[in-house]
Amino acid sequence: MIAVLFILLFIFLLSAMPVFIAMCSASVVSLSLYSPIPLEVVAQRMFSGIDKFSLMAVPFFILAANIMKGGGMSKRIINVADKLVGHLSGGLAMATVISCAFFGALSGSSPATVIAIGGLLLPELLNANYGEKFSLGLITSTPAIAVIIPPSIGMIIYGTVTGVSIGDLFIGGVGPGLVWAFITIAYCYIYAKKHKVPVKKRATFKELLTAIKDAGWALGVPVIIIGGIYGGIFTPTESSVVAAIYAIIVSVFIYKELSIKELMNETIDSAVGTAQIMVLLAAASIFSWILTRQQVPQALAEGLMGITNSKISILLMINIILIIAGMFIDAASIQTILSPLFLPVAINYGIDPVHLGIIMVVNGAIGMSTPPFGLNLFVSSGIAKKPLGTIIKGTMPFIWLSLAAMAIVTYIPQVTMFLVNAMK
Repeated sequence: MIAVLFILLFIFLLSAMPVFIAMCSASVVSLSLYSPIPLEVVAQRMFSGIDKFSLMAVPFFILAANIMKGGGMSKRIINVADKLVGHLSGGLAMATVISCAFFGALSGSSPATVIAIGGLLLPELLNANYGEKFSLGLITSTPAIAVIIPPSIGMIIYGTVTGVSIGDLFIGGVGPGLVWAFITIAYCYIYAKKHKVPVKKRATFKELLTAIKDAGWALGVPVIIIGGIYGGIFTPTESSVVAAIYAIIVSVFIYKELSIKELMNETIDSAVGTAQIMVLLAAASIFSWILTRQQVPQALAEGLMGITNSKISILLMINIILIIAGMFIDAASIQTILSPLFLPVAINYGIDPVHLGIIMVVNGAIGMSTPPFGLNLFVSSGIAKKPLGTIIKGTMPFIWLSLAAMAIVTYIPQVTMFLVNAMK
């Protein structure tokens, strides 16, 4: 039954069928052929897969991200980053990386960061002589940092599926996000030096203070979210509501760059985005339920343990599987399907569930810009009005950088666990 399930899924995906339909169709056909279970169970399991309180955070973080994008927060964050590092070699590219990290701390959405940051900075990068290939690769791949820097929708999904503390996952994502950012910043510096990209004039201290003051309301969101969670003021789910309300107040009443009509449009867009994620989660839930019912997690754990007793090898295998999956399936589906499979393996090898979750989130972030189906590739192509092949060529150096970051996160657990353990 499992073999038929995966063969059908692979065939449906190759036929360009939407992922959620492919997973549902493969599940329904497999159950019909090999199980006496009535097909009504499919609908029940799909609903139960998304009927979880922690998933309430998803629509509110998406709403917060869209409001921040349309309400002037993103351009103020970019201005601060530019004033901080714009005068350095590769300064504008570095400012792009820092802006993505900051915006990720506000939204947790990689595609939203491509739109908010990439849409504004792509023309600036091209005008500053960074070159089309580098500029497209930077604004396509770097927003993946938003998936790792808390809050993160991927962490919420992993925590919901596995029962691991979402708060611990949020804290655990800080170190890996910074590692990815620093590696990319170093590459930006080397690239700019090699290609003799002109540098900007250093901002005065007064200009920097003015920029920070102007962006103060936007920069306060991460403090509110993380501080509120670990201060015991609200849960991660409740923090998403706080972030959305805060974004509305700042964008509409303080910055006054979002009208009521625009707010309604952003709300509608957020509802559509939420529906897209939820239908994927629902479809992945029935697929994951079949795997669990057929005891695939236990079989996988036993099979891997029969191959090797090395934790290093097991982590390498997990990463390879996740990278390949990320080329074809979205991160939300990967989290739902593979988390229950890998968790028993990780526990058997003494891998902390939080560390495993961050590894999966980092791999999901890489998958956002890996061909052929990385979502950021399509979003970036729409923004830049460039063919997909051109975007893919630009992302290749940054994919190698992200793999280096993944290796560090995978094999140096302290990068993830230092803050988690310190907060306990």
